[in-house]
Amino acid sequence: VQLQASGGGLVQAGGSLRLSCAASGRTFSSYAMGWFRQAPGKEREFVAAITWSGGRTYYAASVEGRFTISRDNAKNTVYLQMNSLKPEDTAVYYCAADRLATQIRNRYQYDYWGQGTQVTVSS
Repeated sequence: VQLQASGGGLVQAGGSLRLSCAASGRTFSSYAMGWFRQAPGKEREFVAAITWSGGRTYYAASVEGRFTISRDNAKNTVYLQMNSLKPEDTAVYYCAADRLATQIRNRYQYDYWGQGTQVTVSS
């Protein structure tokens, strides 16, 4: 599975962005998908994840209620809608694919990663 993230950019605090992650390969619908982010000097952290069917979603406490993860298996794409953005959301955002989905918040469980897209939120 190859992943290509897009949609990042510069936005003012309170604004919105939608990230997309396009996947290649016929087995996309077999994978749970996650979004992670990494700010300068910090560890890569979990943001959100969605099961292969889209039936369950998971969020970090810091983004709960502001971000929404979704997927379209027909388009091999996962999305992250980000609303009410804050300066602390500034980071490089990565999408990732997890075949087993046993520890969906754990970045070490993910099998494939996209290249990352920069999100910058100005105050």
